[in-house]
Amino acid sequence: MNKQNIHDRIDNLRQALVKQDLTAIIVPSADPHLSEYLPEYWQTRQWLTGFTGSVGTLVVTADFAGLWTDSRYWVHAADQLDGTGISLQKLAPGQPNHIDWLAEHLAEGDSVAVDGNVLSIAEQDRLLDGFDASDITLITDRDVLTDIWADRPALPTAKLYKHDEQFIAQSATSKLAAVRAGMAEVGATHHLLSSLDDIAWLTNLRGADVDYNPVFLSHMLIDAKKATLFIDNNKVSSQIGKILKDSCITLADYEAVQDALGTLTANDLLLLDPSKVAVGTLSNMGDGIGFIERMAPSTLLKSIKSDADIDHVREAMRQDGAALCEFFATFEQRLNAGERLSELDVDSMLIDVRSQQPHYVSPSFPTIAGFNENGALPHYRATPEKFSYLDVAEGEGGLLLIDSGAQYQNGTTDITRVVGIGQVNSDHKRDFTTVLKAHIALAKAHFPDGIASPLIDAICRAPLWQAQMDYGHGTGHGVGFFLNVHEGPQVIAYSASTPKERAMKEGMISSNEPGLYREGKYGIRIENLMVNKRVSQPTETEFGDFLNFETVTYCPIDTRLIEKSLLSDIEVDWLNSYHKQVYAELNGRVKGAALEWLTERTQAI
Repeated sequence: MNKQNIHDRIDNLRQALVKQDLTAIIVPSADPHLSEYLPEYWQTRQWLTGFTGSVGTLVVTADFAGLWTDSRYWVHAADQLDGTGISLQKLAPGQPNHIDWLAEHLAEGDSVAVDGNVLSIAEQDRLLDGFDASDITLITDRDVLTDIWADRPALPTAKLYKHDEQFIAQSATSKLAAVRAGMAEVGATHHLLSSLDDIAWLTNLRGADVDYNPVFLSHMLIDAKKATLFIDNNKVSSQIGKILKDSCITLADYEAVQDALGTLTANDLLLLDPSKVAVGTLSNMGDGIGFIERMAPSTLLKSIKSDADIDHVREAMRQDGAALCEFFATFEQRLNAGERLSELDVDSMLIDVRSQQPHYVSPSFPTIAGFNENGALPHYRATPEKFSYLDVAEGEGGLLLIDSGAQYQNGTTDITRVVGIGQVNSDHKRDFTTVLKAHIALAKAHFPDGIASPLIDAICRAPLWQAQMDYGHGTGHGVGFFLNVHEGPQVIAYSASTPKERAMKEGMISSNEPGLYREGKYGIRIENLMVNKRVSQPTETEFGDFLNFETVTYCPIDTRLIEKSLLSDIEVDWLNSYHKQVYAELNGRVKGAALEWLTERTQAI
């Protein structure tokens, strides 16, 4: 990115603020669906700053431009913002966020603009609370960027397609009935959905409007008798239209959702998730409409996979594991033959082997292949403009962290492994083994059915804390079924908000990914996906039902990086048992060098 372009764009934005008599503007990383991955049309913050991370909030005033982001992106952001005139503002405990900063630096009567089309109701509430004492005006109905982003990309136009019928366990009609039952429980007459994974799950349809997640831009309004899908009709073929009609779902233009909400009356009660609906979507609603603000029923429903769903996911994991055996065997052969490989080669090789598996659709997120110091950046991504070769000096070694995944019609995968390059040292092994201990601690955990998922985070971190180590990201996230690789409501992170809505239930799939990052040196993360299962013996005690985890990722953990003396006998047994299962699941799916690699890497320690 040309840094002068960034200067020019910020200058043009400041001129627009002056023209509209605004003091400041907030530019979040969001779209009208509050998605993680955004269509290019809504990548406003990236276009203005050049920062490519998925999380960040830009604030611009007449004499200040700052980007707030969390610890996963500090090094990455500092590099990309250098020379742009935009300062990095680190989100951390005890440090002011962008709301605090504005409340402190703006004067009474000043005005702050933010596009209501990309501002959640929940975030608007936080802004209003933060500005109230300073009497700062929040303006959400101004389009400040239209005049300065002349070549803004168009909205995506990819066609919808049906999720392969062999992988659908429940019809759209029955899913809608379950959602309506949830509406009835809270007394809602209408329910608005803007979250794209909820809508894709409800309709059993998929799309390609954003990278990595197979979803499509749309809203849905549901009442007791009717469900309306607001979408660009050019994306809907006659076949898909018939499927929707058979499911009693009617079609309307994407932009018509505001007008439809404007027809609600004071006798109606609208259910919506304030963190998943944008202020602008409600812009035409009349006064006196009642709201129920809570998590959408579909969010919990889709997080609890059926037995059939989980069987399909296990098969997708076997496919993925076989592909990874092919990758690692070829990767090590090429390295040992003296070929100079780069982080970019890792990405292309992974896509190549996965794309040969049945039901493959795409990567599930951008591959993170970080060698040595790059691995210490949790969300690092190599680009053709900036990447590293996997080079080590004679007698030295390094660590390569590979976090990758795929979207298959029969499941979504996400896995992280660490590979030693050259001669690894005792520090590498100590740190890797400590992270492995943390991973095993969570994998072996039992916990009460319905416990708030943030509360089990400490189980995983305990071995690292014992060694006075820690990591700045969450321990685990939910994973969709051929849907978003990051799915709620559960999240294994002690810092998560609304823990009561994040109960662990049987059938949920979550990641287990503790890490350790030594800035400027290397990063370590070990990630598997796990299914919440009911403890088989006993099924219930006087203290209630308990759950545990079934690990469903099948790929060896590199035992060459382990310092066995740091592991307990129980931990060694877990690792050997896991590798025995990995071999049993995969040995019939690979041959030749890949089978030899699998056999060697699953030997007991």
